[in-house]
Amino acid sequence: MEKNDLFKILTKLVSKILASTLGRDEKLKAICKLLKDHVSYYDFVGFYIVDKKRKELVLGPFEGEPTEHVRIPFGVGICGQAADQKKTFIVQDVSEETNYLSCNANVKAEIVIPIFYKNEIVGELDIDSHTISPFTTEDTKFLVKISEKVAELI
Repeated sequence: MEKNDLFKILTKLVSKILASTLGRDEKLKAICKLLKDHVSYYDFVGFYIVDKKRKELVLGPFEGEPTEHVRIPFGVGICGQAADQKKTFIVQDVSEETNYLSCNANVKAEIVIPIFYKNEIVGELDIDSHTISPFTTEDTKFLVKISEKVAELI
């Protein structure tokens, strides 16, 4: 199946999850599981929620190996930089990144999409891959769309 076709199907499934009667965290967890299970190179899929008072990201629902990085200050690591600069970060090879927080030795690449609600950053969608250079423009467009869909939840 073509990547764009897969992403269209997954986008529709995310909409169904969001329309369900599940609670917020159950919806976010279901979305993480859906993405991890259907995109072969999405090895960790998680949501970080912004703690405005402390200017930190707090790990929310996720699928993949647990991480010790459950609170990340703005500006620290890829997630913290994305929150601080309010922009998407794509790192195709984490070994070349100086401000990187290693979740585990298997992670080779990472993409972080900020989630905005009413022009304010409220969270992030974080994807880690065990493959070098897996993320394409299609991934970015797809993940931005997913982030826009979940914004009201966060």
